Amino acid sequence: MKVAITAQGPDFDSPLDPRFGRCRYFIIGDPEGGHFESLVNQAATASGGAGPESAQFLADKHVEAVITGNVGPNAMRALRMAGIKVYAAGSGTVREALESYKKGELVALSIATVSSHSGMNRS
Repeated sequence: MKVAITAQGPDFDSPLDPRFGRCRYFIIGDPEGGHFESLVNQAATASGGAGPESAQFLADKHVEAVITGNVGPNAMRALRMAGIKVYAAGSGTVREALESYKKGELVALSIATVSSHSGMNRS
């Protein structure tokens, strides 16, 4: 199963980015196999539609689950349509979020946790 984690930096010790559509990086890989790659989120600076654009990017990468802090309604709709499950992680590092996921400690989300455009004013 391929998983994406929203990150503020390009490695496992980077803080989890609480924003889905405007996160700085996606760290994508197989938790069982251990191979991960870090990709810059090109949608992070979009003037609009960052959530759905990020969801499409992950769908194109064949991601089946995403771990993030928050997700807006448009992104949630796009993720759901792509068949990508969304898991909520609080603060901490990418490594900690991944370990929590592997232990089954993360909550699966079925609805948006923030309103539209909530991540636009954060850097």
